[in-house]
Amino acid sequence: MEQAFPDASVAGYGGLIDGLRCDPKDRHVLAAAIHGGCQVIVTFNTKDFPPESVEGFGITVVHPQDFLLDQLDLYPRLVHDALQAQAATSKRPELSYSQVLARLRRAGVGAFVDEVRHRFGELPDDEHIEGRRFQT
Repeated sequence: MEQAFPDASVAGYGGLIDGLRCDPKDRHVLAAAIHGGCQVIVTFNTKDFPPESVEGFGITVVHPQDFLLDQLDLYPRLVHDALQAQAATSKRPELSYSQVLARLRRAGVGAFVDEVRHRFGELPDDEHIEGRRFQT
């Protein structure tokens, strides 16, 4: 994770943990978000961060599907390109564009996948990105 996202690490938030009102097992997440100046926590466990727990910190708690749908609305081409790039660079295992979408559906963001397919469809068999053929 640190290699892929070197600026994503946050340290020095320990002093904030005890005063937080979210689920005790997730207080470190909220403390790191506050200390790191984050605006959004993306989590499937939104119930662990009730509105009063983030009030006053300028942080919104968002389900991954809602986050992805927002990104798709704001940046449709970038999201589509990122999905294609994810398929193009997958190695263990190699994944086609359709397989990336299938994994996202299994991960719990089916409405996002449906919207991507509605907007962009499937890649045709002859679509290429960076020299790698996508198979649908």
